[in-house]
Parts: sequence; C-alpha cells; structure tokens
Amino acid sequence: MNKLENKVAVVTGASKGIGAAIAKRFAAEGARVVVNYASSKEGAERVVTEITNNGGQAIAVQGDISKEADVIRLFEEAKNAFGTLDILVNNAVFQQFLPVEHATAEAFHQHFNVNVLGPVLTIQAALKLFGEKGGNIINISSGASKSPMAGVSLYSATKAALDAITVSLSKELGAKNVRINSILPGATETEGATSAGVTPGSEYEKMFVANTPLGRRGQPEDIAKAAVFLASEDAAWITGESISVSGGMFGF
Repeated sequence: MNKLENKVAVVTGASKGIGAAIAKRFAAEGARVVVNYASSKEGAERVVTEITNNGGQAIAVQGDISKEADVIRLFEEAKNAFGTLDILVNNAVFQQFLPVEHATAEAFHQHFNVNVLGPVLTIQAALKLFGEKGGNIINISSGASKSPMAGVSLYSATKAALDAITVSLSKELGAKNVRINSILPGATETEGATSAGVTPGSEYEKMFVANTPLGRRGQPEDIAKAAVFLASEDAAWITGESISVSGGMFGF
C-alpha cells in the first residue's frame, strides 16, 4: 500500500523546485494534492498534468500565502475539491542574497511576510480542516537557520523563526494529534538557486559541493523523499524536530 493512500495534501510554492518534487512524490504515494502557486500558473499546471498523467489526483490553486484572503481561498478550494485535509507542506519562500547595507524595510517585510507570516496563516487555515482526526505539518526551512552564511541575514532569520514556530507548535498541537516538523535542506539544485546565481560550474556551486561531505548538491527529490517519510505513519512518533537533509553539509 502507498504510504499516503487517501490523504489530502496542500503544498505551497509547488510550481517548481522542491515544492513541485514534493507534490509529485506525494501523489505517487497515493495522496490527492493541492498544488499552490503565487505567480507561475504554467508551472503549477505542468505539475498537475504530470500527476494526473500518472494516475494521480491534483489541482492547481493560485494564492499568495502572505495575504490572508488568498490563504482563506486556497483552503476553501482544497475543501471544495477534496473535502478534507491531512497534510500541509509550507514550502513557499522568498529569498535574496542581500548584504545588510542593502536590507531595506521592503526587503525585510517581503522575507518575513512570505517565510514567517505565510506559514502562520496556512497553519491556522489547515487546523480548521484537520478537525478532530488531527493532521501533519511540514515546514521547509533551511540549514541557514542554524548555520547562516554572509549575505542572507534576513532569509536566515526567517528560517530560524520558522524552526522556533515548529518546536512551539509541536507542544501546543500534540494533544490535537497534529504533528509538525521542519526539513532543513542543504545546497539544493533548483530553479530558484539557479536564478540566484548558483549555476552548474559556478564558484558558488563549487563552494557548496566542497562543504558537502557526500560531494554533490541535493536534488529536489532528495527533499521530497524526506517529506514523504515525515508525512507518513513511519514518522508517527516524530514531532517538533528539525531534520537536516543536506548531504552532511549541516550536521546539527
């Protein structure tokens, strides 16, 4: 039997990269998936098509998770499509390589609105659909939450905040049969990383690989496999944890 048979999942920021890989892997394990996206309708529809072509069930729903009205609509559409919710994956992210001298108030709020406020809003909405049966929340954090690098102070701060939320809510929601954990990816090869300048053969990539004991950058599928584990009954006794999936780059 598939690990997520008959489960319903919302995956935010799932039009590409890690989110897309998680959505597709969840569907392959039997879940019905809501593929959320902020702007890339084409990417989200491509993920849905791949899922349905492989016999799965999925819908694409636009929504900026930093906006409360969008979050409410996202979860209403999830309920209308699938009737319930079992799993929430908070993957949507905003990241800039930004020296502190250039960290404007606008950049601060963009980081915190998407990376911290967004998950708070989605968790609030998810809890209403989980109901008495409980549910499962997976926050996609970053190794930068515990080992920040230069130039990503705002991003690192948001991920540290997300990890703190994970631990706090594990204690708050355990009695409601809700598990919540963070995955901390290492240097992963995604469209977002490429657009930020971490391209194959670049000095950034060489630095990341040199600092990764397993000697390669991660692939989105590496993170998706860990997400399936945490979402499944295999992890029924795990909550409040921050799990590094980084090829050894971040050993906490």
